[in-house]
Amino acid sequence: MTEHLTDHIPAPATPAEPTIATVTFLHPATPPAPAAEGAEGDVWEDWGESYEDYAVDYGSAGAAPVVVPPMPTVPPAVGPDDRTVVLETARAVLDKTPAAEPVVRPGKFAGTLDLDDFDSDAPLIPAWMYSAEGWAAWAGVFARARRRDFRRWVRRQPTDKGHVRQFGRGVRRSHEWVVGFEGVRVQSAAHTAHVLTREAKLAARSARFTPRILGAKKELAMKAAERATKAAEEAVLLHKKAKKDRNRARNLRAGVVYGPPLAAIGTGYVMGGGLGLAAGLLSTFAGGAFVGRTPYDEDADWTTQWRSLGDGDRMTAPMLDAAFRAAKVIGSEESLGVVQMPMLDTRGAWTAILDLPPGVPAKKAIRATDELAAAFGVEEAQVSVAKRGRAGRIELYVSRDLPFTDKAAPGPLLALESAGDFWGRISIGPDVRGIHQSISVVERSGLIGGEPGAGKSASGNTILLAAALDPRVILWLADGKGGGDLEPFEHLCERYEGDADPEAFSAMLDELLDEMKARYALLKKLGKRKVTEELANKHPELRQLLLWVDELMLYTTDEEFGKKITRKLRNLVSRGRAAGIITFCATQKPGSDVVDTSLRDLLSIRWALRCTTPEASDTILGKGAAASGYSAKTIQSEMRGAGLLWAEGTNPTMVRADYYDDDQVAALIERATEWRRAAGTLPNGPVPLVDQLRAQGDEEALLLAAVLDVFAAHAAEDGPAEWLPGQLLVDELKTAGHTVTAEKLGALVQRTDEEKAKRPWGEKGSRVTGYPLARVEAATTARFGLTT
Repeated sequence: MTEHLTDHIPAPATPAEPTIATVTFLHPATPPAPAAEGAEGDVWEDWGESYEDYAVDYGSAGAAPVVVPPMPTVPPAVGPDDRTVVLETARAVLDKTPAAEPVVRPGKFAGTLDLDDFDSDAPLIPAWMYSAEGWAAWAGVFARARRRDFRRWVRRQPTDKGHVRQFGRGVRRSHEWVVGFEGVRVQSAAHTAHVLTREAKLAARSARFTPRILGAKKELAMKAAERATKAAEEAVLLHKKAKKDRNRARNLRAGVVYGPPLAAIGTGYVMGGGLGLAAGLLSTFAGGAFVGRTPYDEDADWTTQWRSLGDGDRMTAPMLDAAFRAAKVIGSEESLGVVQMPMLDTRGAWTAILDLPPGVPAKKAIRATDELAAAFGVEEAQVSVAKRGRAGRIELYVSRDLPFTDKAAPGPLLALESAGDFWGRISIGPDVRGIHQSISVVERSGLIGGEPGAGKSASGNTILLAAALDPRVILWLADGKGGGDLEPFEHLCERYEGDADPEAFSAMLDELLDEMKARYALLKKLGKRKVTEELANKHPELRQLLLWVDELMLYTTDEEFGKKITRKLRNLVSRGRAAGIITFCATQKPGSDVVDTSLRDLLSIRWALRCTTPEASDTILGKGAAASGYSAKTIQSEMRGAGLLWAEGTNPTMVRADYYDDDQVAALIERATEWRRAAGTLPNGPVPLVDQLRAQGDEEALLLAAVLDVFAAHAAEDGPAEWLPGQLLVDELKTAGHTVTAEKLGALVQRTDEEKAKRPWGEKGSRVTGYPLARVEAATTARFGLTT
């Protein structure tokens, strides 16, 4: 039992030096002799004065034992000047003053301890530690320390670092690894098998109740039932195979995870009974705690209610329900019907086929593409929602990265080894799923639009090159940009307008209208309603004709010819399809003032590249397309060449056009030239003005042709002479056998006063009048309506 003097002695007011804070009294086993009343201080003084008689030197050998007096039961009086009180028993133990006799313990412990048995270098242990009280005190310290450790361990268990929690996480992680993700494939196969089986039953019922009297319908129904049954059987087999693969994989992983713990527990019980069983259980617990020693972080914890595809999480049915509810597509209490479970395709994108709740149309989900993208944590361009089969079924596709930002693959036209077929399907490019899209342009027309830099010219090359590589196609091209994008195709064209001249383009349309009338006259003569491939092969006059108008805005916005051009184009588009005339228009400013709605509605193929506003996108795709979720404004600038193609089906599709660089375009045009030359369909090229004049057969035309020959005869290194004297022209014309005078030549080629001015000529530099070549050509084309 211990007691502190500081509980009885008040602290000094201002201590000069630091004092010992604690003084320990050891109560004796045998009480001292009773003192006289009032002699309390004398007892302590007498005991303290006689301390020298009981001192002992612990370092001296053979010292005589010294009797240690018993500890007083009453503490000594301490005056205000005393700063330290040390018990005489503690001094007897700690003092190293030599003593003649060893210490002898009083009472029942007398003679049981000889302090000389301790070496001088050994640590000193107080004698009271060997008493019952000392052993109890030491045991109490150890017990309290262990009790504190146990309480600390118990308090730690509810936390993430507790061993119980660690073991729980280890068991959970092991179980999740055993289960794996094969169940998703099994569920998807089960849904597919269920749907196809139901459809097979319906098809079989329809075939069974179709009367045989209907003949063709009965046969078609039977074939449809056979196809549906075969598809259902294949789906069931796939489901069984998926279950077998899942069970095999799970069994292997279960053996790896659960085998060692069961072996340890069983071996421990057999070898050691209950103790071995406990050891096996403990080792299993330790192993599980080791596996789960790391807490779940935010990315790995799948118990979080909200998951995001943008953070790399996998798509699940609960995630789909939460996303569609957040996008307000379905109600808070409604759920989606999963026809095909979410699965990753070869491109690393998530795809799923879903049934919306009854009464919710697919277009509602299509319009909510922005909200769905925000719910999934991705860009809007990464989400594609399309109608699938019925009004309430959609196909959801969410790509991992922004589509159409990687390098485009080589176009399929480069692999052609023979002439193309413009009557068949034309390759356009891949969609967001990587599936190559193609269209047919037979009896159709199209419109391509987008802002500058959206890839309009490169996208148009997919159709132009396909037409050029078919030697049977007649090309009429008009380049309203005048920038040379269509110039490589010029030598393949029957007609080409590359000066961005609305008047010349209007005249070209007049020629094309006459061509359309001639075709209809031939069709009427042949008793046919429209041009087909077989008919065009028999009659070259009816070959397919492609009219390509680049930068339509320049022609349709012209003050003088704009309305006329729009009216002529509308006539060609509406009536030319059956005559084998295909019209494609491209513009960088798809506004209503550029593409009139009466013309746009007749263009059945529409390709909207990136636009700056939803209204511009609607000008191409039609009014209300942007409100329905199809807006080319959502196309990112990095997605060059991508656009919404509305050619077939009920909804537009996001497609990136096949890309051909300048070298590849040149190589394909060279190949097309060779094939057209071999087929005899390569145009002869521009006819010189001289030959056009001779073809007229007129006397004046022949005279003007002779004048041009004189200019060619005096050609310099850089081309024909730009100016010749009038007398020289008259003399050489007479030499060539033409009857001509200076007056007749002046009346035939009328000049301005500036052009009549004299110029130096000859070695002497005499100044004479003459005729510029440009004036002769202008007079010729104006008189006979020819081109240079």
